[in-house]
Amino acid sequence: MADTSRYISPLSERYAGKEMQHIFSEDKKFSTWRRLWIALAETEKELGLDITDEQIDEMKAHIEDINYDVAREREKKVRHDVMSHVYAYGQQCPKAAGIIHLGATSCYVGDNTDIIIMHEALSLVKKKLVNVIAKLREFADKYKALPTLGFTHFQPAQPTTVGKRASLWLQEFLMDLSDLEYVQDSLKLLGSKGTTGTQASFLELFEGDQDKVDKLDPMIAKKMGFEACYPVSGQTYSRKVDGRVLNVLAGIAASSHKMSNDIRLLQHLKEVEEPFEKSQIGSSAMAYKRNPMRSERIASLARYVMSDTMNTWITSSVQWFERTLDDSANKRLSIPEAFLAIDGILTLDMNVVDGLVVYDKVIEKHLMAELPFMATENIMMDCVKKGGNRQELHERIRELSMEAGKTVKVEGKDNNLLELIAADETFGMTYEELRAGLEPSKYTGCATHQVERFIKEFVDPVLDRYKDLLGESAEVNV
Repeated sequence: MADTSRYISPLSERYAGKEMQHIFSEDKKFSTWRRLWIALAETEKELGLDITDEQIDEMKAHIEDINYDVAREREKKVRHDVMSHVYAYGQQCPKAAGIIHLGATSCYVGDNTDIIIMHEALSLVKKKLVNVIAKLREFADKYKALPTLGFTHFQPAQPTTVGKRASLWLQEFLMDLSDLEYVQDSLKLLGSKGTTGTQASFLELFEGDQDKVDKLDPMIAKKMGFEACYPVSGQTYSRKVDGRVLNVLAGIAASSHKMSNDIRLLQHLKEVEEPFEKSQIGSSAMAYKRNPMRSERIASLARYVMSDTMNTWITSSVQWFERTLDDSANKRLSIPEAFLAIDGILTLDMNVVDGLVVYDKVIEKHLMAELPFMATENIMMDCVKKGGNRQELHERIRELSMEAGKTVKVEGKDNNLLELIAADETFGMTYEELRAGLEPSKYTGCATHQVERFIKEFVDPVLDRYKDLLGESAEVNV
């Protein structure tokens, strides 16, 4: 039974998936510390220090069975989390106790683990982001030719297509994926640099042998699955790294927010609708309501992620000289919670896009209510071809458009511009001729072609590259 007497983060209880939660779990963190201590001991042995296979095997036997109770009791006494876990590990590995953490400082396990965890978390973000892109690709392709009223300033504008609008969302997510790839690929381990980054303790351990010290970091990096370590550092890796990582998450949040805002506005217009389950309640008071709850949650979590990014940049800017500790408490909150929130956002993105309902009749109705105004230039050109005077036609269309606008806005009636033009001898066109010219697809320009080309040249190559990541399902907790 859940403990209901204390605060529990809604990111864990309501929004983030189990896989992302495990990445930022204590089990993952402290087992990674132990793997790093093993990598250090193995490397030091390979470089000539007096460390035995028996000691290393003993350490390997206790990677996962972490004695948390011993570590917690020790931390109450020494007030140092790393040394508490060194002590606890040593209790389980008495033969290796003397060589655990040899020559290292706390950031050897703390910072390297943070990089390893962020790298793994970015891989999960990538998997979900690729699946959002795949679902949006299908939606954009399906509706690439469905005309819809375009909006600038949320005012009726030249028609576009439903699929073309979705391609705008899709393009932003592709930008986010590109940023993620770049930042993830550029991540390096801290390595083992010592208390101020000079590796002085290791130079002493290896009795002044610089060649061995130079080999230490690359060997550790390889054992931990990384290509390299940062070439220079203080005690910590540069906190600018955290800012770069969270910038990627903020970009995904912004793209999701933009998409969710558009969907919320379109749902108000009754043109599209996010998934709504049979027993879902939209309002406690108004039983008929179908609120865009998922899209609103995307926006809500996205604002949190975007604002959370500021933590990393402030922290980066105030790291004095080689090390201060005013980053620690902040990092424990800002980085995991940004990842947990973006995990929830991407799950919602997949769920909303996968179940997005399009009401083409409503879309057509809204489009046809405005299209006569937008068709006036074509009508005027057709009349000029038949011998009409452009200036006279322009003035008369202006006057009739004002009259039709009054009919719509003041009297609340349908747009009657075509009827007014048909009744005016200046134009010499019947209502049927005018109505035939209002085929919506004539006014969407290259929208359909743009979507097809965009998908073929830019989206599909990405999805083909990541085909092994496809097939992710989206389960929304609440």
